[in-house]
Amino acid sequence: MERKEITKIVLVALFAALIAAGAFIKIPLVPVPVTLTTLFVLLAALYLPPFMALSSIVVYLFLGGIGLPIFTSGGGLAAMLGPTGGYLFGMIPAALLGSLIMRLFESKSRIGAVISSIVSTVFIYLVGLPWLALQMDLSAGAVLAAGFVPFIVGDVLKIIVASITAPVIRPRIKELLERE
Repeated sequence: MERKEITKIVLVALFAALIAAGAFIKIPLVPVPVTLTTLFVLLAALYLPPFMALSSIVVYLFLGGIGLPIFTSGGGLAAMLGPTGGYLFGMIPAALLGSLIMRLFESKSRIGAVISSIVSTVFIYLVGLPWLALQMDLSAGAVLAAGFVPFIVGDVLKIIVASITAPVIRPRIKELLERE
């Protein structure tokens, strides 16, 4: 196996592990806890090429889906399909689209990082909120109160942190991936 391929595998595994670790750094709110999981999803989208960013999410979801307790609600299909499952599945388009946006804005990485992080966050909510509403039989107002409003400040901070780090870290990862 080539060094380049090993580097890709290690980076995908690293980001899957960081996303999993983010689930353990949490403030327990009901029904959706505040975690650092989404910060690491944003970072995967900002730092990695699209297929690798997507792969890190798929690895994370696969490991949690087969029973490793790496979701905020544990592991297995019941945790994956529970009230917070939509946020988990929202990570798929979030990572892919966020990474594609970063590729489009390569020359203006700070602007690209902000736009990418916002779009990624929006996609997590676009899948997560309707899922939460259906799972818990919540009205639109109740789902926003339970699954969105408590997270606004934290998500803005995550977007800021991710956007500040992207111009520094992304070129180093790109350099690693281009080495022979």
